[in-house]
Amino acid sequence: MGTHRPPVVMPDMKRRRASTGERIETVMTLARQLPLTRQVLADQLAQATPSQMEFMESWMNAEIDSRERSKRTRLLKAAGFPADKELDGYDWTSIRFPVDYGREQLTGLDFIHEHDDLVLFGPPGTGKTHLAIALGRAACRRSTPVRYYTAAGLVMRLLRAQTDNRLDRELAMIGKVPLLIIDELGYVPIDEEGSRLLFQVVTNAYETQSIIYTTNIEFSGWGRIFGDPNMAAAIIDRTIHHGRMIRFEGESWRKTHALMQ
Repeated sequence: MGTHRPPVVMPDMKRRRASTGERIETVMTLARQLPLTRQVLADQLAQATPSQMEFMESWMNAEIDSRERSKRTRLLKAAGFPADKELDGYDWTSIRFPVDYGREQLTGLDFIHEHDDLVLFGPPGTGKTHLAIALGRAACRRSTPVRYYTAAGLVMRLLRAQTDNRLDRELAMIGKVPLLIIDELGYVPIDEEGSRLLFQVVTNAYETQSIIYTTNIEFSGWGRIFGDPNMAAAIIDRTIHHGRMIRFEGESWRKTHALMQ
């Protein structure tokens, strides 16, 4: 049997490959230096062949897709979700929606653009936090910034900011986010100063942001949460004006699936 010989590469082919590699490096270097200018682009398109225009369209679509993926990744990371909960496979059987509002409207996320609030109310372990996080993650994937906090965590964050003389900056940052998730409202008592700071967040959000609350305390008990019936009444008033309560029923999922019975 004869020995296998490598294919003969002609010198001009080597030169073409080297030239292509150099040109790719040049284009990559140029791309890092300048964003596109619309008039220059229009001038170049006027001279381009159909195949060149097809290439440019494909290239720009790839660039847009890449930027959108990067943005979604950044938003999901910045939101501070404690777990990767999703809407896929979520069990809706324990949820009771208002008469004029259902699952389709909820998952469509129109409430965010309309600056409406949601109160996810029910016993612990019935899926409130799961749904809140899943809605937040869906919003991030639609390029909507979100921030997740437990009520206690948000109060501690605000108190630290106040101590460090940066409360205005912290409130401004929170106020820029279209959707806030305040989880476990009422699970931990809030002192007077913490209540005042939380009230400030809710007041700033009124008709400019959406808030999803999860709680196991009915509105009648919010006075105990905030330690001030007047402050609680003001928060409830703002919440019900542009908000809906979604009720969760049934036993705790964690209890029914617990290893310790």
